[in-house]
Parts: sequence; C-alpha cells; structure tokens
Amino acid sequence: MAVLVCGGAGYIGSHVNKQLYKEGYETVVFDNLIYGHWEAVKWGHFIQGDLKNLDEIEAVFKEYNIEAVFHFAAFAYVGESVVKPEKYYYNNVTNTLNLLHVMKKYGCNKLIFSSTCATYGEPERVPITEEMKQNPINPYGASKLMVERIFQDYNKAYGLKFVVFRYFNAAGADPEGEIGESHTPETHLIPLVLDAASGKRRDIKVFGTDYATPDGSCIRDYIHVYDLATAHLLALHYLEEGKESNFFNLGNALGTSVLEVVKTVKKVTGRDFTVTLAERRAGDPARLVGSSEKAQKMLGWKPIYGDIDIIVEHAWKWHEKAEY
Repeated sequence: MAVLVCGGAGYIGSHVNKQLYKEGYETVVFDNLIYGHWEAVKWGHFIQGDLKNLDEIEAVFKEYNIEAVFHFAAFAYVGESVVKPEKYYYNNVTNTLNLLHVMKKYGCNKLIFSSTCATYGEPERVPITEEMKQNPINPYGASKLMVERIFQDYNKAYGLKFVVFRYFNAAGADPEGEIGESHTPETHLIPLVLDAASGKRRDIKVFGTDYATPDGSCIRDYIHVYDLATAHLLALHYLEEGKESNFFNLGNALGTSVLEVVKTVKKVTGRDFTVTLAERRAGDPARLVGSSEKAQKMLGWKPIYGDIDIIVEHAWKWHEKAEY
C-alpha cells in the first residue's frame, strides 16, 4: 500500500513526504514542478504530472495501490488570485474534482487536505477557532472553502473520509537541514527577512507600525513546518483508525509581530540590515492567531518547535546552504 502526496515537491508537501517515508510508508510524489522542486523529493517515488490531466492521475492509481492521498497542489498567492481568479478556480477547485473522480473510481477514500486560515476572512475574534464563520475576502480563500464544501458532499454521498487543515503561517525548515523553503516569487516574511540578512535584498519593508499591537506592527501566528508535517502524519493515523472526517486549525496560538521577527533574525544571524517602515497594506488585519486546541485534543498533536528563535534558526540553517 502506498500514499500519494500531490504537490509533494513543494515546501510543506516535501516535509510531509519525508516524515511519511521515515515512518515506513511507501510514498508517491505527484507534482507538476510549476512551483515545486524535484531536488526536494529525496524520499519515495516521484512522478511529474498535473491534476488537470485525468489520465496522468489515473496512471498513478493503476501503478500503485494508493490507500490515502495528501493534497498540497494548490496555487497560493493571495494577490495573484485577485487579478487571476480563473487560474485559481481551475487549479484549486476543478483539479481537485479530477483527483476526487479518480480516487472514487479506484476505491481510495482517505484524503488529507491543505487548506488555509484565509477561509475565515477578517476574523470576528482571535484566537480563531474552527466553528467561527468562514467568509473569505479573496479568490484564493474562496477556492479553498469551495473545496472544503465539496469534501463534505463527497463524504455524505460517497463515503469520502477527510481531514482538512487550516494553516496559519508555515515557517522554518527541516531540522536536519535536508529540505527547506524556496518560493518564486517569495512572499513569506521570514525568508524575505533572511534575504535581507544575507544581502540578497537591499532592505526589508515593514508595512504599518501603527496597529493596536504592543510594537505597532502586525502580529501573525508562525508554525514550524516540521510540526505541520507531524500533524499530517497524525491525521493519517486518525483516518486509518476509522474516525470521522474533521476540520482542524494548525497554529501556535502565540503570535509574533513583524518587528519581533526582524529582531529575531538579526539576533540569530548576527547581521544587521536596513529596515524600511512603510504604510499599511489594504486588508492586513492587526492580529491573526489561531487556536489549535481541537487538533491537540483529537489528534494528540502538540508543536515542539513553537519558539520563534528555533523557527528562524532552522530557516537560516537552510537558507545559508539552500540547494534549490
């Protein structure tokens, strides 16, 4: 029996693939390499393919006895989704339907899905919990919410069993330094600040210093990618035990401000760099922090790399020697 990791050459998918492989699962990574990196697939099998092509998906199910699927193959640039919504709805929604079609045809009914806290939109309160109203404010978040609703319908009609994880800010890198974070373009704060520390950027911009937070900059919930991967492994065990489909937030519930991240990077790297204070960006809430109590209670999950210093240390270790 094998597990299929769609988008397994990407940032989070590659870390999940490593943990699955180390636990003894036969893994099959399926990735079109638009944003993923073949160098990140150091474990298991690799097949280059695209979820838009039913024949390519079916070929994997014909060759391997797939018992469960992990789905990370979404486009995830919020700003791009606003100007190119068609791209996001086709890839994130239509292609997911293709995957579900083939899973149903081959009798595979276990799915673990990478969703997002963007499905909540502007939160009514923090920390964000799973029962709060979902009202996405961009096509990216809307596409993920559509997929969540499709899963619920497939659960009722066809017996699909799923776990949906709504992430906050994935960060850090493999503690052993074998894989890490590399996006083109890069939009995540920690690698951008590390670029400033390493001289790849002239400065780092802080958008807004007048928010109602202790230092005036936005607060976000950073979660180590290793801890995210561990949660996915626990979700597979959860489904293997025959438990019901469910939704979980994944975050630290701690929250770190932009200026605190900048300060931590300077401390960890021992390097100074220019910090430019800029105006607020439209649509940036002052504080986005999630509650992971449900995941801790029902999956037995607990982040072990919650400290921002450790997250930055692991990211910097990877950043200094990045192989891709």
